[in-house]
Amino acid sequence: MNQHTFDNRIPRLAPTYRFQWEEAQGCHVILYPEGMVKLSASASEIVKRCDGSVTVAEIIAGLHSQFPEAELGDDVRKFLEVAHENGWISYQSV
Repeated sequence: MNQHTFDNRIPRLAPTYRFQWEEAQGCHVILYPEGMVKLSASASEIVKRCDGSVTVAEIIAGLHSQFPEAELGDDVRKFLEVAHENGWISYQSV
């Protein structure tokens, strides 16, 4: 899949997963019936934008405006690929 096609996808957290702050862990997590995934601060910033209303390109642009010094497009795409492979997120059509 080319970058343009990927960037036009709209990610959302998969229905069986929940994103939340976990006080005991001191971080955001993704909860699912079999367990929990602890997220880094940067992964949390990406996942909280995966609400089914914005494209990957819009997520990258939003993060870039929040962190203008960082070149993060490739890292965001890679994280989203891993999240999709693990079933944490799904994509809806544009």
